[in-house]
Amino acid sequence: GGLGHIAVQIARATTAAQVIAVDVREDALELARKVGAHHAVASDESAAAAIRELTGGRGADVVIDFVGATATLELARAVARPLGDVTIVGIGGGQIAVSFFSQPYEVAIATTYWGSRPELVELLALAAAGQISAERTLYSLDHGVQAYRDLHDGRVSGRAVVVP
Repeated sequence: GGLGHIAVQIARATTAAQVIAVDVREDALELARKVGAHHAVASDESAAAAIRELTGGRGADVVIDFVGATATLELARAVARPLGDVTIVGIGGGQIAVSFFSQPYEVAIATTYWGSRPELVELLALAAAGQISAERTLYSLDHGVQAYRDLHDGRVSGRAVVVP
Protein backbone atom coordinates (compact mmCIF):
# COMPACT_ATOMS: atom_id res chain seq x y z
CA GLY A 1 0.00 0.00 0.00
CA GLY A 2 0.92 3.62 0.47
CA LEU A 3 3.68 3.10 3.02
CA GLY A 4 4.27 -0.60 2.57
CA HIS A 5 5.73 -0.26 -0.91
CA ILE A 6 8.29 2.19 0.43
CA ALA A 7 9.13 -0.15 3.32
CA VAL A 8 9.71 -2.99 0.84
CA GLN A 9 12.26 -0.84 -0.99
CA ILE A 10 13.98 0.23 2.23
CA ALA A 11 14.23 -3.37 3.41
CA ARG A 12 15.65 -4.48 0.06
CA ALA A 13 18.16 -1.60 -0.03
CA THR A 14 19.39 -1.95 3.55
CA THR A 15 19.09 -5.65 4.48
CA ALA A 16 19.48 -9.13 3.05
CA ALA A 17 16.09 -10.12 4.47
CA GLN A 18 13.46 -12.06 2.57
CA VAL A 19 10.63 -9.53 2.21
CA ILE A 20 7.04 -10.76 2.40
CA ALA A 21 4.33 -8.18 1.66
CA VAL A 22 0.75 -8.70 2.82
CA ASP A 23 -2.32 -6.76 1.68
CA VAL A 24 -6.01 -7.22 1.02
CA ARG A 25 -5.83 -5.54 -2.39
CA GLU A 26 -4.31 -7.32 -5.39
CA ASP A 27 -3.10 -4.02 -6.90
CA ALA A 28 -1.14 -3.30 -3.70
CA LEU A 29 0.38 -6.79 -3.83
CA GLU A 30 1.35 -6.21 -7.47
CA LEU A 31 2.99 -2.91 -6.50
CA ALA A 32 4.89 -4.70 -3.72
CA ARG A 33 6.15 -7.28 -6.24
CA LYS A 34 7.09 -4.50 -8.66
CA VAL A 35 9.24 -2.71 -6.07
CA GLY A 36 11.02 -5.85 -4.90
CA ALA A 37 9.04 -7.97 -2.45
CA HIS A 38 10.20 -11.58 -2.65
CA HIS A 39 6.66 -12.76 -1.91
CA ALA A 40 3.22 -11.12 -1.88
CA VAL A 41 0.53 -12.78 0.26
CA ALA A 42 -3.19 -12.01 0.20
CA SER A 43 -4.42 -10.98 3.63
CA ASP A 44 -7.10 -13.59 4.14
CA GLU A 45 -7.76 -16.55 6.43
CA SER A 46 -4.79 -18.45 4.95
CA ALA A 47 -2.24 -15.61 5.27
CA ALA A 48 -0.67 -16.77 8.53
CA ALA A 49 -0.19 -20.31 7.23
CA ALA A 50 1.29 -18.98 3.97
CA ILE A 51 3.76 -16.78 5.83
CA ARG A 52 4.71 -19.61 8.18
CA GLU A 53 5.35 -21.81 5.14
CA LEU A 54 7.47 -19.12 3.44
CA THR A 55 9.57 -18.81 6.60
CA GLY A 56 10.10 -22.54 6.94
CA GLY A 57 7.67 -22.73 9.86
CA ARG A 58 9.80 -20.35 11.91
CA GLY A 59 7.81 -17.15 11.58
CA ALA A 60 8.92 -13.66 10.64
CA ASP A 61 11.91 -12.02 12.34
CA VAL A 62 10.33 -8.59 11.89
CA VAL A 63 6.70 -7.66 11.26
CA ILE A 64 5.73 -4.08 10.42
CA ASP A 65 1.99 -3.35 10.50
CA PHE A 66 1.13 -0.28 8.42
CA VAL A 67 -2.62 -0.62 9.07
CA GLY A 68 -3.07 -1.11 12.80
CA ALA A 69 -6.52 -2.72 12.58
CA THR A 70 -7.39 -5.56 14.92
CA ALA A 71 -7.15 -8.14 12.11
CA THR A 72 -3.67 -6.98 11.04
CA LEU A 73 -2.43 -6.86 14.64
CA GLU A 74 -3.67 -10.40 15.19
CA LEU A 75 -1.94 -11.52 11.99
CA ALA A 76 1.30 -9.82 13.08
CA ARG A 77 1.22 -11.66 16.38
CA ALA A 78 0.39 -14.96 14.65
CA VAL A 79 3.37 -14.80 12.27
CA ALA A 80 6.09 -13.29 14.49
CA ARG A 81 8.77 -15.79 15.47
CA PRO A 82 9.91 -16.22 19.05
CA LEU A 83 12.28 -13.34 19.90
CA GLY A 84 10.91 -11.44 16.89
CA ASP A 85 9.92 -7.79 16.60
CA VAL A 86 6.51 -6.36 15.75
CA THR A 87 6.32 -2.64 14.97
CA ILE A 88 2.92 -0.99 14.67
CA VAL A 89 2.99 2.02 12.35
CA GLY A 90 -0.65 2.22 11.30
CA ILE A 91 -3.16 3.93 13.55
CA GLY A 92 -6.21 1.97 12.39
CA GLY A 93 -7.77 1.80 15.85
CA GLY A 94 -7.22 -1.93 16.34
CA GLN A 95 -6.59 -3.59 19.65
CA ILE A 96 -5.33 -6.96 20.81
CA ALA A 97 -5.09 -8.35 24.30
CA VAL A 98 -1.52 -8.73 25.46
CA SER A 99 -0.57 -11.07 28.26
CA PHE A 100 2.33 -13.32 29.11
CA PHE A 101 1.13 -16.22 26.94
CA SER A 102 -0.73 -14.28 24.22
CA GLN A 103 2.19 -14.00 21.77
CA PRO A 104 5.27 -16.02 20.91
CA TYR A 105 8.07 -16.14 23.46
CA GLU A 106 9.79 -12.78 23.99
CA VAL A 107 8.25 -11.01 21.00
CA ALA A 108 8.85 -7.27 21.30
CA ILE A 109 5.90 -5.08 20.29
CA ALA A 110 6.58 -1.40 19.65
CA THR A 111 4.78 1.58 18.18
CA THR A 112 6.34 4.41 16.26
CA TYR A 113 5.16 7.67 14.82
CA TRP A 114 8.30 9.47 13.67
CA GLY A 115 11.77 8.38 12.71
CA SER A 116 14.90 10.05 13.98
CA ARG A 117 16.83 12.75 12.15
CA PRO A 118 19.65 10.30 11.23
CA GLU A 119 17.02 7.90 9.83
CA LEU A 120 15.56 10.71 7.73
CA VAL A 121 19.02 11.54 6.39
CA GLU A 122 19.51 7.86 5.48
CA LEU A 123 16.08 7.74 3.83
CA LEU A 124 16.81 10.83 1.74
CA ALA A 125 20.18 9.38 0.71
CA LEU A 126 18.43 6.19 -0.48
CA ALA A 127 15.97 8.30 -2.49
CA ALA A 128 18.75 10.46 -3.97
CA ALA A 129 20.59 7.29 -5.01
CA GLY A 130 17.45 6.01 -6.74
CA GLN A 131 17.12 3.03 -4.38
CA ILE A 132 13.63 4.01 -3.24
CA SER A 133 10.84 5.99 -4.83
CA ALA A 134 7.23 6.58 -3.93
CA GLU A 135 4.48 5.45 -6.25
CA ARG A 136 2.01 8.30 -6.24
CA THR A 137 -1.31 9.44 -7.61
CA LEU A 138 -1.42 13.20 -8.17
CA TYR A 139 -4.50 15.39 -7.63
CA SER A 140 -4.91 19.11 -8.25
CA LEU A 141 -5.97 21.21 -5.28
CA ASP A 142 -9.43 21.46 -6.84
CA HIS A 143 -9.70 17.65 -6.61
CA GLY A 144 -8.47 17.30 -3.02
CA VAL A 145 -11.83 15.97 -1.83
CA GLN A 146 -11.70 13.35 -4.59
CA ALA A 147 -8.27 12.28 -3.32
CA TYR A 148 -9.83 11.51 0.07
CA ARG A 149 -12.69 9.62 -1.57
CA ASP A 150 -10.25 7.57 -3.64
CA LEU A 151 -8.16 6.80 -0.56
CA HIS A 152 -11.26 5.72 1.33
CA ASP A 153 -12.41 3.52 -1.57
CA GLY A 154 -8.97 1.93 -2.12
CA ARG A 155 -8.47 3.45 -5.58
CA VAL A 156 -5.07 5.05 -4.93
CA SER A 157 -1.89 3.27 -5.93
CA GLY A 158 0.88 4.27 -3.54
CA ARG A 159 0.49 7.72 -2.01
CA ALA A 160 -2.11 10.37 -2.83
CA VAL A 161 -0.50 13.77 -3.37
CA VAL A 162 -2.50 16.99 -3.70
CA VAL A 163 -0.60 19.71 -5.56
CA PRO A 164 -1.52 23.37 -6.20
